[in-house]
Amino acid sequence: MNATNAGIGIDFGTSNSAIAWAIDGGIAEALPLEGTATTMPTALFYNAEDRTTHFGRDAVAMYLAGVEGRLMRSLKSLLGSSLMQETTAVYDGLISFQDIVARFLHELGTRAEKTLGHRPERVVLGRPVHFVDDDAKRDRQAEDSLRLAARAAGFREIAFQFEPIAAAFDYEQRVSKESVILIVDIGGGTSDFTVVRLGPERAVRPERSDDVLATSGVHIGGTDFDQRLNLERVMPLLGFRHHDARGREVPSKVFFELSSWHLINWLYAPKAVRQAQELRTSYADPRLHARLMTVLEERYGHRIASEVEQAKIDSSVGNAAVTIDLSFAEAGLGASLTPQDMAEQLADALGKVVASAHECVRRAGLRSHDLDAIYLTGGSSALRPFQDALRRSFAGVKLVEGDLFGGVAAGLAYAARATRKTASTA
Repeated sequence: MNATNAGIGIDFGTSNSAIAWAIDGGIAEALPLEGTATTMPTALFYNAEDRTTHFGRDAVAMYLAGVEGRLMRSLKSLLGSSLMQETTAVYDGLISFQDIVARFLHELGTRAEKTLGHRPERVVLGRPVHFVDDDAKRDRQAEDSLRLAARAAGFREIAFQFEPIAAAFDYEQRVSKESVILIVDIGGGTSDFTVVRLGPERAVRPERSDDVLATSGVHIGGTDFDQRLNLERVMPLLGFRHHDARGREVPSKVFFELSSWHLINWLYAPKAVRQAQELRTSYADPRLHARLMTVLEERYGHRIASEVEQAKIDSSVGNAAVTIDLSFAEAGLGASLTPQDMAEQLADALGKVVASAHECVRRAGLRSHDLDAIYLTGGSSALRPFQDALRRSFAGVKLVEGDLFGGVAAGLAYAARATRKTASTA
């Protein structure tokens, strides 16, 4: 197989996206998307000043630089919701979120074309085990929306694979003997699990469904961790859980939305700003309300979310206390974040994620000691409190950290190659 008929795998993530392709007999290769970077933030920025559209790091940078326009992130979180068909105003008029997803996928195809020398028409897209928990109808709608967006983006042959199964295909390239592995894929919006049999002899089989022993998933991921830390560490500085002179708590809706990536833009609308202004009488301390209004009027919500995310990463990697810089909103303002804070404030969410991992093992008819290893992929699987919780709960099982950001895309590329082989021999 040569580049002209190779399909690609696209990991369309809540926070970041990646593309890979694999020729016959070769190892999957990640395609560069921004310079040499093989991952790209799943973000678009509609520049109202010069009426242009920007993607990835460029999109986020333009927004943080204060350029007038609309930043769109966490679009995957909208799949399966009624919001997909709603429209929002950008520089060239109204556009639906369905079309925004298609526009991003089209851009991914364009960037793949620059490397491959042709525009790929075949794609295997990753999807979580559950787009929507406990709602099969909405889950089907989510996949249908993503398929429709991919078709509108120019892809003609579209297939899907569960993201943790794709990660398993990638990990299999490193396995020297038959093994039973729990694949743990913690992304921006979902946590997905697969128990699978892997091995050199199994890797060459065209049909692998018998090797997948069980799957499970829960709609909790990195953006949920970020939201919780944002609520607990930053939003109190803007009035979250604050009370008025009579002891009544400030309505919390604005703080939940201000800490959720895909909802922040709605708070910049004139009506939302007026509603926030009307909360003034609910505050005993006017300084807190003034900060909230500064954040909304200056559109600092996404910048705060970025600072919280970066602080989470820095505290986890360094296992140390860090400061969430908020000086852009008020001179000298900041919030602390320690590993202990993360462990305490994420305990409930992490408990649900680990419980889903155990449920996957149970569905496979196994116990934790039957596993040969736990393979970690997805950026949020690197979070220290999560890995600590996993080690405690799966005592004695080896944790293997894979390609956190490219493993799923690589596995999808192997799936695309297998799909082409199957089609050619049918």
